[in-house]
Formats: sequence, structure tokens, C-alpha cells
Amino acid sequence: MNALIGAANGDGGIPDSALLGNFAEAAIGRDADELATVRAELVSALGNDVLVDASAIVATFNAIDRVADSTCIPIDEARVEVTEDLREQLGINAFPSRDA
Repeated sequence: MNALIGAANGDGGIPDSALLGNFAEAAIGRDADELATVRAELVSALGNDVLVDASAIVATFNAIDRVADSTCIPIDEARVEVTEDLREQLGINAFPSRDA
């Protein structure tokens, strides 16, 4: 988890994680030039198949997150306490829907 939020040293054991993370950030960002640059780097380093897979993953997670946040889906009571630290690290506790 620390690799995802930038608090870890190294790649978290995931090959090319920095490049994949940069792509994910650019894909959900608003800078078309940055996205084009990172997309070209990704294709150059890992190929078109990885670009397609990474794009599908980014799109899926983006959609799921937006649906869950916008519909105020609550966390199961059994998971509230055990996910507290994780939610804090990811910033989930700051989502506006938390108090809905």
C-alpha cells in the first residue's frame, strides 16, 4: 500500500510500477500533453498490449470509485475498524460522501 501512496522505497515488488503509476495519474488527470508523453513512454517500454491493459484497469477503477462515492455506499460495519488506517492513508476518510 505504501508503494501506491508514494511512501515506500522501491517499486513495491511490481515491475515498472513507477511508469504504470505515472500512467494512471496522467490518465485521470487533466493534462493531455502529460498523458501523451507518459503513454508514449509506456508503449516504448512495455508495448501496446500493456497500454491496453493498463488503460482498462484505470478506467475500471475510476468508474467503480465514482459510483461508490457518488451513491454513498457505506462500508460494512465489520470492515470499519480493520480498514481505518488504510482509509486514512488513502485519504478516503476525507471524501465528502463519508458523512452522507
